[in-house]
Amino acid sequence: QVQLVESGGGSVHPGDGLRLSCAVSGRFLSSYVMGWFRQIPGKEPEFVSTINWDTGVINYADSAKGRFTIFRDNAENILYLYMNSLKLEDTAVYYCVARLYSSSYNSHEYHSWGQGTQVTVSS
Repeated sequence: QVQLVESGGGSVHPGDGLRLSCAVSGRFLSSYVMGWFRQIPGKEPEFVSTINWDTGVINYADSAKGRFTIFRDNAENILYLYMNSLKLEDTAVYYCVARLYSSSYNSHEYHSWGQGTQVTVSS
């Protein structure tokens, strides 16, 4: 199992950008797909993006396409989410996640979660 520790959340204005980081540790990382979900109170976690740690294959939610970029640094074992043109509706707790082998839009299929980092977009 992998361990995940997020950082980089904060409060920004609409249109601003933010970078989230996730320090990854554990064994056999190349077998994992890692990524980001986000959650607002009272709602199920929402898929944002994933990347295959080995192949680099990427998936984005429609809400993230064109604004968010996921990136992995294999040498440092850090996962990033670059978020641009942030909107009010991007406000959520963002979680770094991992699961073996393949991506999924279903949060229940991810068994490794970070502690979460709050992103607040407000005018």
